[in-house]
Amino acid sequence: MSQQKNTLGVGMAFMATIFFIFGFVTTFNITLSAKVKEVFQLSEFMAQLVNGVFFFTYFLLSFVCGTIIKKIGYKMGVIMGLFMVGIGSFLFFPAANIPSYPFFLVAIFIMASGVVFLQTAANPYVAVLGAPETSSGRLNLVQALNSIGTTIAPLLLSVFVFTSAASAMGAKAVQVPFLIIGTLVILIGIGIFFLRLPEISTQGGEKKKSVWKYPHVILGAVGIFCYVGAEVGTAAMIVPYLTAPHLGGLTTAIAAKYAAIYWGGAMIGRFFGSIMLSKISDNTKKYTYVALVLLFAFIAGWYITGYSTNDGLIFLGISAVNFLAMLLGRSRTSITLAVFAVIAAILELVTMGSSGMVALWAVISIGFFNSVMFPNIFALSVDGLDNSEMSMASGIINTLIVGGAVVPVLMGIITDNVGVRWAFILPVFCYAYITFFALVGSKKR
Repeated sequence: MSQQKNTLGVGMAFMATIFFIFGFVTTFNITLSAKVKEVFQLSEFMAQLVNGVFFFTYFLLSFVCGTIIKKIGYKMGVIMGLFMVGIGSFLFFPAANIPSYPFFLVAIFIMASGVVFLQTAANPYVAVLGAPETSSGRLNLVQALNSIGTTIAPLLLSVFVFTSAASAMGAKAVQVPFLIIGTLVILIGIGIFFLRLPEISTQGGEKKKSVWKYPHVILGAVGIFCYVGAEVGTAAMIVPYLTAPHLGGLTTAIAAKYAAIYWGGAMIGRFFGSIMLSKISDNTKKYTYVALVLLFAFIAGWYITGYSTNDGLIFLGISAVNFLAMLLGRSRTSITLAVFAVIAAILELVTMGSSGMVALWAVISIGFFNSVMFPNIFALSVDGLDNSEMSMASGIINTLIVGGAVVPVLMGIITDNVGVRWAFILPVFCYAYITFFALVGSKKR
């Protein structure tokens, strides 16, 4: 029993590292669209092709990745993903030297292909790495660690890419960060190859009916489309929204820091999710963890905003509201998902109809309520499947991450033609569908 726990612990530690990596890489590219727009003098629509290419890769490759991983195993799928992320990162060096926007998009496509392998292998691995009833808690935990990566990436961009000195360097400002990313992921891939990790079977004892015949899998995949589209679209619009003179009027560097807070909110919410959706029976221990997360929230908000106590306290207050919303879910995955989707939709509407500090904190707060959506939608979508069906279901679900390509590009078109404020109407519709899936579509048939 002790050896089994140790093996599962190694597996979870390994997964935590992978989730951090693809969280960092994903958000680095999302926030990079603002730099690309500046360097190549693009419209908002053209700049959002950075996100379009990155997330369209999920549509092209996720189903194929699910098939490949079923044959080679989860571990080799992750190693393949890491090497592809490394190769894509190295290609940014010649792309910046030219400089060439199409070459940038090619590098992003290769890097994104690696992230698709990581995502397709990692989520089902975590879901089956332990008791089925605690899969949502495990997914929330690794997604929280993923959010540490998503929070750090915009911060590094604000320091190394969005400064005045970096602006003078043009496209070359991204060379060093991507060389570092490429080197690290290649080294991690080599290290993982030599590690002994718990094996998760991809085979079943008997032939099962196609996962396409499970309505909750398909409806969950559409839920992922809406969630990723809303999250990435909102994140991609934060910098244009907060730098607009009539809304926030912030500099790009400061706006990028607030983008980091948006992702930091998702991190805090996922830590709450991992605690409240777990099977921790000792309430004293559970609420001690909650208190530590709230303390961490204040420190994170204070630090990210340049040691602003006022902003740290606001971030702490929103964290407390997020936790209360978690309690409304009564530790039920579907109810928690519905509550968060409704609140996120309301915050999008407030973002559309306000300005100044209200607008700033409304759009930032949406990150908190995106927090548990991916792990909860995924857990509800694969509920009841066996190991032989997991990789294929994951491939189908991850294919619909293409929402991160479609929604931001549509929001870019709305921004160019009507104004950035009106772009936030699209996520409202996305969250409405997620509410439907949580309450109705996720029921197993």
